Amino acid sequence: MKTTISEVLILEIPKVSDPRGNLAVIEKETIPFSFKRVYYLYDVPSDAYRGGHAHIQQQEFLVALSGSFDVILDDGNERIQITLNKPDKGLLIPVGIWRELDGFSSGSVCLVLASEEYDENDYIRDYSNFKLFKRS
Repeated sequence: MKTTISEVLILEIPKVSDPRGNLAVIEKETIPFSFKRVYYLYDVPSDAYRGGHAHIQQQEFLVALSGSFDVILDDGNERIQITLNKPDKGLLIPVGIWRELDGFSSGSVCLVLASEEYDENDYIRDYSNFKLFKRS
């Protein structure tokens, strides 16, 4: 799997602003895949850690709906950290990228749009197996 960190993108989410507040819209043109599952993380303790896996087939789009959190991304050669803290920006994570989420602020909510329905066989949960997967 040759996916690299350079394929991870922060995408703008279209928004409409007026005196009553902002409205952000995610439609099929917003992200480059059709999503089959939507879930969100909330009430995550500030010292908790989420993620710790990569996907073989599933792409994901993460949005900080409220608060902030850090996403550590790893392609097997390069590791970066991105802080998500704006509800009009989302992080596109392609297949074959290891991700870890931590540093959740109080009241943060992480929305995830996933390209696939849940399938445990799509997860690589052991980092050494991830490294082997990246070499294949």
